[in-house]
Amino acid sequence: MKPAIPILIGLVLLVGIGSLGVGSASIGFGDVLDVMTGTADGGQFAYTIVRDIRAPRTLLAMLVGAGIAASGAAIQGLFRNPLADPALIGVSSGAALFAAAFLVFGARLGGLAGLTTSAFVGGLLTTWLVLEVGRRGGTISAMLLAGVAVNALAISGIGLLSYLSTDIQLRSVAFWALGSLNGADWTGVLLAALIPFVIVLLFRERHNLNAITLGDREATYLGISVSGLRIRIVVLTALAVSIGVALTGVIAFIGLVVPHLVRLVVGSTHQVVIPGSALLGALLLLVADTLSRTVFSPAELPVGILTSIIGGPFFILMIVRQKGKLGI
Repeated sequence: MKPAIPILIGLVLLVGIGSLGVGSASIGFGDVLDVMTGTADGGQFAYTIVRDIRAPRTLLAMLVGAGIAASGAAIQGLFRNPLADPALIGVSSGAALFAAAFLVFGARLGGLAGLTTSAFVGGLLTTWLVLEVGRRGGTISAMLLAGVAVNALAISGIGLLSYLSTDIQLRSVAFWALGSLNGADWTGVLLAALIPFVIVLLFRERHNLNAITLGDREATYLGISVSGLRIRIVVLTALAVSIGVALTGVIAFIGLVVPHLVRLVVGSTHQVVIPGSALLGALLLLVADTLSRTVFSPAELPVGILTSIIGGPFFILMIVRQKGKLGI
């Protein structure tokens, strides 16, 4: 095991425990430990804050960050494109489109559960459309172009819905699209618990992903069904990202930047890139969420804004300084 992996595990656990005491109401480390060990009084203020608000939020940040980043690593390997990320297959824009449609037309019908379900279904449906168009095209490039086209259509649909919405609905659509873990609860954590299983299935494809980086023909010579691998990776990625986007909204740059960081530190084989990306994605989203609820406390900054502010300039710098390693 690479030394970086145990270090990342330790950092995720350390930052996760620390985030339980940070927020508009500061809670001491001793009180946090009492809640975690079950020795705190159930009527205490700290017990309610940590158990019912911060613990599910912390776990959701870890799970969603891990899923998006690991999916990004798999998608970059599949497309052999260092600029690919899960949004390329339409899952994020599709989820955002269906969520916007629910906020504009159906918000009276189902509350948050309806919003989450709409976003989840939208992400899966748009990914199916990209897969179907790509299958008819027969090449990875056809799937890539299909993803670009579907993203454009979904963004146009969101623009149309924004035009038709009231001021309150428009604010809801915009806030959801910026990403936030403010609505985290134990039900969401239970749904997000599917993400680690998806990451394990992606990890099982590590040797196939290593082979396909040589090219489709070379992978076929090695006995790999390229079309089958393509479908498995896209479906698994869509599942992980759809769950994340449905629960937290659109969170940018985690799936794009994190795999590059891991490759620069621990190497480019998917045996380490996928688990390393999952751990680093969990860590970065956890840090970003902790900052988003403390920097302007008691107000809260949408976490998607923070990840974009940090990820955008960093990615530009990485492209300029590491263009040889990025393959561009």
